[in-house]
Amino acid sequence: MHLFLFSMVVVVYTLAMAGNTAMVLLIWADARLHTPMYFLLSQLSFLDIFFTSVTVPKMIAGFLFGWTSISFVGCGAQMFFFMFLGAAECLLLALMAYDRYVAICNPLRYPSLMSHQTCLFMVAASWLGGSINASVQTALTLQFPYCGSRKIAHFFCEVPSLLRLACADTAAYEQVLFVTGVVVLLLPIAFITTSYALILAAVLGMHSVEGRQKALATCSSHLTVVNLFYGPLVYTYMLPASYHSPGQDDVVSIFYTVLTPMLNPVIYSLRNKEVTGAMKKVIGKCRVGRTA
Repeated sequence: MHLFLFSMVVVVYTLAMAGNTAMVLLIWADARLHTPMYFLLSQLSFLDIFFTSVTVPKMIAGFLFGWTSISFVGCGAQMFFFMFLGAAECLLLALMAYDRYVAICNPLRYPSLMSHQTCLFMVAASWLGGSINASVQTALTLQFPYCGSRKIAHFFCEVPSLLRLACADTAAYEQVLFVTGVVVLLLPIAFITTSYALILAAVLGMHSVEGRQKALATCSSHLTVVNLFYGPLVYTYMLPASYHSPGQDDVVSIFYTVLTPMLNPVIYSLRNKEVTGAMKKVIGKCRVGRTA
């Protein structure tokens, strides 16, 4: 069973790394993709590369060699980078919804509203928000005494799993965790929902069928990624601990740590003609180079 799980996780992790790396390189190499939307998409893939690498390599080593222990410092580092990159991706997905709103509802002002400086500011804000969230969560979680069992019922160090081991009352901190969940998860979801409500109204008013289909294709890709990423996170961090068990947490966390980073480049490439065209162009050049 361990070898089977090892093989499955290695395949999924390899596909996630290869897909996101290819997306970053493709957007960087093709001049037609040097637009705000694809710049933000490349940053999403960049985040996914590191986000999945925080937990999966350790899990792979555990399946293969039986290394199931982690130091207290290593646990804290894993928790920090997981919270940092996860929160940054939540914020970035919300800002990507704003990009789509401007492109569809205010196309004439798009170049000024989504300038290169604005895109850099969006990315910097995502990283800053993620770092602040991770610093607060990690510091508060690690200050609790862990005087009993130190066996984490999870495959990586995540806040809800560590709180179950604390030898102190964590009720006040769980309320703080809920508030940060509102800021990092529910507010971006509300922002995305509002953006897409306005987008839907604008799309329904379009007279061009081709323009309507292109807008819906681009937006549906982003919405699919949003649902795959936000859904499991809301389940883990917003629902009280009594509503889910450690086993359920393991299954749900697989979605946002392994599966979603693998599926993101697939979803965007299959639903986006520009990305598909750029990919075919690169493959064509490779074939010509081999023939020569």
